[in-house]
Amino acid sequence: MVAVLVTGGAGYIGAFTCRALRAAGYRAVAYDNLSTGHRQLAEDELIVGDIRDGRLLREILAAHKVGAVVHFAASTLARESVGDPAKFYDVNVGGQIALLEACRAAGVGTFVFSSSCSIYGMPRYVPVDENHPQQPISPYGRTKLVCEWMLRDYGIAYGLRYAALRYFNAAGGDGEGRIGEWHEPETHLIPLALSAAALGNPLPIFGTNHPTPDGTCVRDYIHVEDLARAHVLALDHLLRGGDSIELNLGTGTGQSVRQALDAVGRVVGRTVPTQSVEAHPGDPAQVFADTRCAGEALGFACARTDLDDIVASAWPFHRKLLGI
Repeated sequence: MVAVLVTGGAGYIGAFTCRALRAAGYRAVAYDNLSTGHRQLAEDELIVGDIRDGRLLREILAAHKVGAVVHFAASTLARESVGDPAKFYDVNVGGQIALLEACRAAGVGTFVFSSSCSIYGMPRYVPVDENHPQQPISPYGRTKLVCEWMLRDYGIAYGLRYAALRYFNAAGGDGEGRIGEWHEPETHLIPLALSAAALGNPLPIFGTNHPTPDGTCVRDYIHVEDLARAHVLALDHLLRGGDSIELNLGTGTGQSVRQALDAVGRVVGRTVPTQSVEAHPGDPAQVFADTRCAGEALGFACARTDLDDIVASAWPFHRKLLGI
């Protein structure tokens, strides 16, 4: 049984990936400093530690005989990164350097990286494919791109084999209320809309006159369980001797903010109260993925694409957080 170190394993996507890895026959070792992750989400083995702690990482890789790494640990709020880029370069870039050097010392040469569609910046066309120009507009996006460059260079120099998986909008939960989105502060649309519907607090809609069918932003909402499954497929691919890959992960379909709010209203049974406000500067009108490469490289296709289903799977966990 291959042991897999999952950094950020007590976070939203990390916890789902630990579950998917175990179901696929791997031994998942979650590693998290709990600054944004939650111990309750880690269903199995959890080691508390910082991604920048190279000494501890080397000890863990050796003690657990780790054969591969799935790397989620990062600072992720793009707007926060504009005001505090030092934090993002320290955690995201510095943390990956510490992790890669620990892997090199331990002889771990298989690495799956949680990247982001933010590396593309403002879309010049949709759907966005892997050949789209990479011009991130935030320090967060730039740190993710730098981390991808690091992986390429480690691959050339040291033989690292890696998968860089560029997410679009992760969403959903396990439907049982055990694992779901839990950010403090929350910035993602679906959990915010669930709270607004349940509690009656108006939800700001940033821009209602975008050049989209209903005037609201269009995004690609991929179920978190599909994301987790894609990580397992990428790991399988690398461990079978497959080449390094850089892939988009999304559904390939855009859904508007209004469509998402309508789905929340149907699931909760209450209309989401809203308040129209000015769009954020630099927010693209629409972003969704070209998913063909993930299908060709991994045989990956999303199993859960219905927006009502995605929202319904998130609702039990969110109700628990709200205490209702």
